[in-house]
Amino acid sequence: MRARFYPVAVAAAVAVVSGPAAAAAKAASGAPEEAECHTSVQGSEGVAVCFNPDPDLDHVQLHIECLQWWDPDVDGPQVPVGPAETVTLSDRCWEEISSVWVTRLPDGSGS
Repeated sequence: MRARFYPVAVAAAVAVVSGPAAAAAKAASGAPEEAECHTSVQGSEGVAVCFNPDPDLDHVQLHIECLQWWDPDVDGPQVPVGPAETVTLSDRCWEEISSVWVTRLPDGSGS
């Protein structure tokens, strides 16, 4: 499993506010509350590029289901994605890929 981290500069300062008022403000703003991931298949390699627009730490995990019954499926490690950070996750099957998806743990409870 390869994970590459690409920090992104943030132009505006972010105020840290907690509690119900902060949750309501975040929901009202329409801003995503978790990392946004885009997956693709390139031959026998599955790739996910995830960006975290939220000021809170998020965790993402790549999953790949291989097409052949004898080809082991992949559940990658949970990778932290900091605020305004992009990570690229990739892994592979020996042959064809059936599906690729990403799960998230936005509460920061990932290991």
